[in-house]
Amino acid sequence: MASVKAVRAALRKYALTFPDTTEAHPWGENVTKVRGKVFVFFGPEEDASDGVMGVKLTRSLLFARSLPYVEAMGYGLGKSGWCTVKRPPRGSVDVALMKEWIGESYEAVAPKKTVRATTTKKRAR
Repeated sequence: MASVKAVRAALRKYALTFPDTTEAHPWGENVTKVRGKVFVFFGPEEDASDGVMGVKLTRSLLFARSLPYVEAMGYGLGKSGWCTVKRPPRGSVDVALMKEWIGESYEAVAPKKTVRATTTKKRAR
């Protein structure tokens, strides 16, 4: 079972594969942005907590929040679909699911023009 830190590192790398993305470090946290807007929160580098990431979900929101390791994000962001994902109490982090949620968050936050271009490129492959 991979550590939360290792999983976060792999997910941070994955988040940067989307078009127009950059990594930033506001408030001492690692975040991934698309055109200046955060679409994934990964927390501080040295964070030893069980937090995996924070994402904005639209399609998967109800399913995600039904899981015991997902909760509405604080600071009022939960009202807009932002969720905090923690390490599951049993088993390991479902990396494939986390990648899907990162993609969904990217689509929710990125300018629609950027999302359309990304979708078109994926269909062409």
